[in-house]
Amino acid sequence: MTTVDAMVFTGVGQPLSAERLELDEPRDDLVRVRIRASGVCHSDLHVVNGDWPAEGPVVLGHEGAGEVEAVGPAVRDVAPGDRVVLSWFAPCRRCRMCASGRAWACAETKSIENALPDGGTPFHRDDGSRVSPYLGLGTFSKAVLVPEAAAVSVPAAVPFPIAAMIGCSVTTGVGAVLNTAGVRPGDSAVVIGCGGVGQAILLGLGLVGAGPIVAVDLSEERLAQARELGATATIRGDEPELVAQVRELTGGADHAFEAIGLPRTIELLPDLLRAGGTGVIVGMPAVDARASFSPFDLADQGKRILGCNYGSSVPTVDFPRVARLYLAGRLPLDRLVGRMRPLHEAGEALVDLEGAVGLRTILE
Repeated sequence: MTTVDAMVFTGVGQPLSAERLELDEPRDDLVRVRIRASGVCHSDLHVVNGDWPAEGPVVLGHEGAGEVEAVGPAVRDVAPGDRVVLSWFAPCRRCRMCASGRAWACAETKSIENALPDGGTPFHRDDGSRVSPYLGLGTFSKAVLVPEAAAVSVPAAVPFPIAAMIGCSVTTGVGAVLNTAGVRPGDSAVVIGCGGVGQAILLGLGLVGAGPIVAVDLSEERLAQARELGATATIRGDEPELVAQVRELTGGADHAFEAIGLPRTIELLPDLLRAGGTGVIVGMPAVDARASFSPFDLADQGKRILGCNYGSSVPTVDFPRVARLYLAGRLPLDRLVGRMRPLHEAGEALVDLEGAVGLRTILE
């Protein structure tokens, strides 16, 4: 076995625990990846806060990139030395959803159970007790063991911090624009929530030539960043006349994206849309959250509310595509990178995230 440093979630209200764990050697179609960068995402915060129940101990982290160190005998798509982006929703590649091009809705993945495809875990403590990998990855670790379907090669020219963000926030945000909503040039849009995913949505809207683009957030820092990323107008989220102002700026938006995951902001989506417009729920709510809309308005005005999981992406297709767009200068993902922190500061980074401080924190 390989010994690795990792940051472990043990329970709600408990600080992350810095531990040295044993990592299994690759077998079958498993790949060992040396983690070079890991983003700190709201999905990790949901676990720490108890919004998403998770039975500890769990190695947190799911937005990562690194180098392949070793592979199992059944691996065919990657080799030692490859630079890879990790997918937190490793598809089985065999079920009906995967076969129909909807890997983001794979019916057989074990990732959401915080497990490898065989239901096991690659992490163990000295006493042999199991430690689960969050979403099948556990990137708050110096190395991980993942299924081949979760390790997608990208060009070596892509810096590790950029590659890590492609693994979650960027693909989710850009995919929400390109795949889920199908935004066209000249379509108007509003983005509620300008954190990591919201910023990626703004870049996606700029990529397709959408406009006008209205950004909404409570943070003046993030609103300023939104303007730099292509928003043509910004509005504070606590503005009493928010809906009226959005409608004045857009005439009713063609597309409205909610990138926070709060019922009260999700419920705004239909009111922001023109007739025939599309609202997209991109932010992930707490598991027991509920939101309500006027069904008459949706039916009468032909409006749509869509759910968006992982940007409706197929990792083996979308990760390399986003990487190529970055290298071509069409997606300036460097502008999304905030503070770089060592792995042992993961807990502090989650505190900053909860307080909406700065841009995307990357652990290294």
